[in-house]
Amino acid sequence: MRMEMRHSTHVHDNQSMEETVDSTHEDGVRLPDEGVNRRNFLQGAMAGAAVFALGNNASPFMPNGRVVEQDVIAQIAAQIAAQHDATVQMLRDWIALPSIAAENLNYPQGPEYMAGLAREAGFQRVDVVPTSGKAGVFATLDAGAPTTLAIYFMYDVKQYDPKEWTSPPLEGRIVDRPGVGKVMIGRGATNTKGPQVALLAALHAFKAAGRKPPVNIVLVCEGEEEIGSPNFSQIVVKPEVEAALRKSVGIIIPLGSQGLDGTVEVNLGAKGICELELVATGEKWGRGPRLDVHSSLAAHIDSPAWHLVQALNTLIRPDGHTPAVEGFFDQVRPLSAEQRRILAAAIPRKNEEATRKALGVQRWIEGEPWAKSLERLVSQPTINIEGLVGGYTGPGGKTILPHRAVAKIDMRLVPNMTAKGTLDLLKKHLQKHGFGDIEVNMTGGYDPTETPADSRLVKGMLAAYRKSGIDPILWPRLAGSWPGSTFTGAPLRLPAGIFGLGHGGGAHAPDEYFVIESSNPKVSGIDGATRSYVDFFYALASA
Repeated sequence: MRMEMRHSTHVHDNQSMEETVDSTHEDGVRLPDEGVNRRNFLQGAMAGAAVFALGNNASPFMPNGRVVEQDVIAQIAAQIAAQHDATVQMLRDWIALPSIAAENLNYPQGPEYMAGLAREAGFQRVDVVPTSGKAGVFATLDAGAPTTLAIYFMYDVKQYDPKEWTSPPLEGRIVDRPGVGKVMIGRGATNTKGPQVALLAALHAFKAAGRKPPVNIVLVCEGEEEIGSPNFSQIVVKPEVEAALRKSVGIIIPLGSQGLDGTVEVNLGAKGICELELVATGEKWGRGPRLDVHSSLAAHIDSPAWHLVQALNTLIRPDGHTPAVEGFFDQVRPLSAEQRRILAAAIPRKNEEATRKALGVQRWIEGEPWAKSLERLVSQPTINIEGLVGGYTGPGGKTILPHRAVAKIDMRLVPNMTAKGTLDLLKKHLQKHGFGDIEVNMTGGYDPTETPADSRLVKGMLAAYRKSGIDPILWPRLAGSWPGSTFTGAPLRLPAGIFGLGHGGGAHAPDEYFVIESSNPKVSGIDGATRSYVDFFYALASA
């Protein structure tokens, strides 16, 4: 997932440690291993968590304004605890089957496995949907509820090099992580199989308790997110998929959203992305060699590698970070007064020193103060070099003049920019500056997203988090990206967001992990993450 995982730490008043519950209740029901306020837990998760009295605005799911019976929630909570080992095994088994679009690995096994997970979780209709690339999955769970929620899954993961991992990346080994607890190591553990398994486990708990969820669910899943979702729209525009989505109040992507201080952000949008390759070759340029030659010949043969470097240097200003592509900022919409108000309220709750430490940085761009840098983070588009490849990169030297050089680029976009429009600007810029021979190959991308703070979806998220004793931070825009614009844009125009308790780290990196049993009283383990979706279903049904 092309999101930047949360590293920032927030200032937050948490419940005292003296009020945490033990791991086993007197009646034998397994309680959370993570610290949870006893009053909030017993009066919430076990006795009506995420159940809201509606008065005159009673939901049809709660006749005459009556709340769901306490024993219903108790049964679901008990099932979550009872199925803990099965939930962990579900995640381990899924990690063992990596679908990697960039390597064409495990297709069609990936979508077929995802379809099986959906069926086991209780979805009545499950279709594998072909595309021009990797197939997706469409599923519906009809609970007979008046409210329908859409959910976005991705079953693909990033590449990995086992030599860089301390535990085998496909084993799903559980290890102790200091200050965090027992975590499962594996590719896809946090991005995003762990959170997705937690949501599926919530549906398993409803089914095992003999209860229906308080919302109907529409699931759309793709297998190409990690290469920029180039064919995802082909799934969504299927008439039956679009018709089901139109009934939804909004769509979420599950994610372990907690920082190590336990707090979460509710983002009102995400940046878009345009991901591409720039390729310089002697053959296409008409200068330089068609094959690698001896480096001594640099005295009278042009270098495609230097040609690419010179082209890259035109993309940014001398400050080293501001995009210099003509027209790049023309469509950028400034932050609104409401977004600035939200930002101003949120910034004091973010811990600058902890964020510096987590990211391994000493200063922000241009030495800007923390508040100014955060404003830049949510409001500014970027052009970034992901990687440079050319010639010999092994040990020692190899005196060659390479015939080919490649730059991996991503451009992060803000409203009202589009992936296609920004790509066109880049091509025109290169042509204008004498680099029209350089190949521009877009590998994936999508537009930015925005969701109103007063949408029913956002209200449901906020209510569910607060029911868990968390005061979430409302944030104008995630600096990372996901293909939510497929839903927030025309023709659907659905609210979209990220939801879920739990914590993970190392996305796209070695030793990726998701917390199974938390030793941190402020952070949920996988059972707590599972309960958060139960809370959210009820909160949304009542919003």
